[in-house]
Amino acid sequence: MDQFKQISAFVGVASRGNMSATARAEGVTPAIIGRRLDALEERLGVKLLLRTTRRISLTFEGAAFLEDCQRILRELADAEGAVSLGSIRPGGHLNISAPAGFGRRHVAPLLMRFIDDNPEVTARLDLSDRLVDLVDENVDCAIRIGELADSNLISIRLGEMQRVIVASPAYIDAFGVPPAPTFLAEHNCLALRQQRGWTLRVDGEVQVMKVSGSLECNDGAVLHDWVLAGKGLAWRSLWEVGADIAAGRLVSVLDDHAAPPVGIHAVVPQRRHLPLRVRLFIDLLKTIWRNPAYWQTATP
Repeated sequence: MDQFKQISAFVGVASRGNMSATARAEGVTPAIIGRRLDALEERLGVKLLLRTTRRISLTFEGAAFLEDCQRILRELADAEGAVSLGSIRPGGHLNISAPAGFGRRHVAPLLMRFIDDNPEVTARLDLSDRLVDLVDENVDCAIRIGELADSNLISIRLGEMQRVIVASPAYIDAFGVPPAPTFLAEHNCLALRQQRGWTLRVDGEVQVMKVSGSLECNDGAVLHDWVLAGKGLAWRSLWEVGADIAAGRLVSVLDDHAAPPVGIHAVVPQRRHLPLRVRLFIDLLKTIWRNPAYWQTATP
């Protein structure tokens, strides 16, 4: 029991960045949360959190331990839910938010499958690139890609996404493959207007490289059409171009210089008493998206 309380306190403080908020959620005093964290670090023999009067941050070991702890607590909640609910089928209304392009291609089809398998559930899908407020807008789960801002929300890692530089075979035949990132300056690079540059690994370091070309757009779907038409190179997410690469419509280049993948997360307002419909939908996304072969297919 003490070990569970220590882990629960650690996850709460790491997620909220605040001992007082965690103490309120646990129904204890901040001093008790502090003692639990001290006991956990002493038992493990490693520093998990860096605590000052102004902020709390994770150490490298703490960040690695947090993901395992979150998984353990999720599995425990799922196990308790399965026992307490027995054969009860999910029901009620499910409100989901997702980025527009990604949600259209990779959330909407899976939500349709989920509703077909769970006819007592109804759903609303909000596709928007803005950062929705889960509490104020009554959203059960938001799908977010990339680094997450610090908040009191709970995030569940569903998979990871790689970004690659691609071109059509016709463009490669005409202009060749850039042998190194520095050679991008000699190529027509199609860019999103809001991008600062292309993030690549150069000489062992992750760098943002400035690129230029004859075409620029603020819409990823248009950029996708341009690269398929052979107009230049583009830096795109595998969720968008994976099927094109598998089918030979696009070719990826400079793969050895690809930046580390970013996470795909489900963000929920709270972990406790998460409705069965929400847990099962998150489990479906996790099962599908953690399979690398999925991203090589045109549709789910």
